[in-house]
Amino acid sequence: MARPSRALLVVLLAATGLAACRSEPTAREGSAGLSPGGAASASLRSEPGNYNRFFEATAAAELIALLTQSTLARINRATDALEPALAESWTTADGLTYTIRLRPGVRFSDGAPFTSADVVFSVRAALEAPGSVIGSYLQVAGKPVSVSAVDPQTVSMTFPQPFAPALRILDNLRILPRHKLQAPFDAGTMRDAWTPSRPATEVTGLGPFRLVEHVSGQRLVFDRNPHYWRRDGNGVALPYLDRLTVAIVPDQGTEALRLESGAIDLMVNADIPPTDYARFRRLRDEGRLQLIDGGIGLDPNVLWFNLKPRKPDPRPWLHRREFRQALSYAADRQSIVDTVYLGAGVPLYGPITPRNATWFSPSAPVYPHDLGKARQLLESIGLADRTGDGMLEDPAGRSVRFSVLVQQGHSIRERMAAVLQEQYRAAGVGLDIVGLETGAIIQRWLKGDYDSVLHGFQVSATDPAMTLDFWLSSSPQHFWNPSQPSPATPWEQRMDELMLRQASSPSLEERKRLFAEVQRIFGEELPALYFVAPKVTIAASRRVQNLLPAPQIPQLLWTAETIAVAPGSRQP
Repeated sequence: MARPSRALLVVLLAATGLAACRSEPTAREGSAGLSPGGAASASLRSEPGNYNRFFEATAAAELIALLTQSTLARINRATDALEPALAESWTTADGLTYTIRLRPGVRFSDGAPFTSADVVFSVRAALEAPGSVIGSYLQVAGKPVSVSAVDPQTVSMTFPQPFAPALRILDNLRILPRHKLQAPFDAGTMRDAWTPSRPATEVTGLGPFRLVEHVSGQRLVFDRNPHYWRRDGNGVALPYLDRLTVAIVPDQGTEALRLESGAIDLMVNADIPPTDYARFRRLRDEGRLQLIDGGIGLDPNVLWFNLKPRKPDPRPWLHRREFRQALSYAADRQSIVDTVYLGAGVPLYGPITPRNATWFSPSAPVYPHDLGKARQLLESIGLADRTGDGMLEDPAGRSVRFSVLVQQGHSIRERMAAVLQEQYRAAGVGLDIVGLETGAIIQRWLKGDYDSVLHGFQVSATDPAMTLDFWLSSSPQHFWNPSQPSPATPWEQRMDELMLRQASSPSLEERKRLFAEVQRIFGEELPALYFVAPKVTIAASRRVQNLLPAPQIPQLLWTAETIAVAPGSRQP
């Protein structure tokens, strides 16, 4: 959830006086000579259960939102700078209340005008609609921002207390059509308005594309939104593409083969598996593909534990810090880098990768591979080999083993789980691998029916104050023990206090100090284990042009409106 060394506070507030922003978003510089029109194809490993990002936090829902919706302001994922979008400017005198001027003449994909009423409605829906998963993004210290319409082209937004990232939160708020969703919102059924059980064409937005078809298990099809508001630096209306087809390809290996064969132009998760790098490098040298070095990524895989209280608790040692520390010592991270990632990564011990240099703390705890230390910690909590078979039992005679849920078809995670299984066996701990589809993993997590999960998350922001949903114990996205009415442990209470102070401090240095302390606590308690920060290599067909890669997923489609195809190139 950490989302590199870049300026993170782009709205700088003077102690007195007026802070303001006004600029025009443009396509990538050097876009002259690109030809509008044509079609491209991509692939996605999962399928949406809901077309509305307000109600589903999945890669599929995020992609649909990026393609069909717009925000008042967006964080440029390549530069990390905040850019005006549907808002053309904003001003503030005190850093708490912002007057936001909306871009004139903007229309939804069905031709209806966009006004301040849509902004007010979207904020209210995010905070109040039953099932909303983004309400916490619009809260500061548990209190919501307030928004009111000044006139049809102006809104006023007030924060309940100082919040360092300020209007960066607008990157989380897609503006939805009040004229389409007010009725289901009033009826309490807004969550069901845009789902696969209803026509895909009902989805209406301010984004560059319109969803026109969804064939379950096969594809999502997006056509150009003729009313899209954005233009490139030469005044050409965006998007360049007339159509984008996204194939549903759950298996990572199959996805790579489709790109290799030319069946697709790019992947939503455009990073190629390390096992495919040599093959793709040959394809690049043959002029069939383009490869882009993306550096160290922001999205590591994570193994988190179920720390929600269970009675009876079949595996009480999962709740012991010493057990989790032992597992961290037992993991040979360099071996995982070498065997699973084929050298394309660096060992990692916490959720913030070195790519996020502003917030990465080099003083956070590390756990070099040490089986002796792992065994000492396990023995200290009464886990010993009582039968002489090399595996541990607890004082009640129960075998010390736990299960891990892993996404089927995700080769990196499947191989990592298999390597961890062997490494933990060397420490006397059994690991049972359970392969499931993503939807089934989510359902098991929601029910608390699991021991651990090995998965990954799309980083949504580099600033930790923008990812409070991961850190705060009260959040539904506090994965190891979500939605706590009050902190379940003293260390979680301390992290809550530090994160709230960090989010409100006006000093970047103080915020870095506070967050370093959070990383120290996390690294000692280890509710989740991290192993590798992968190096990112992005692949795409040579027919797609004007690519602007970002470290976050989707590395290329985050700005799909500026992607073009070479004139006359064969469509997949």
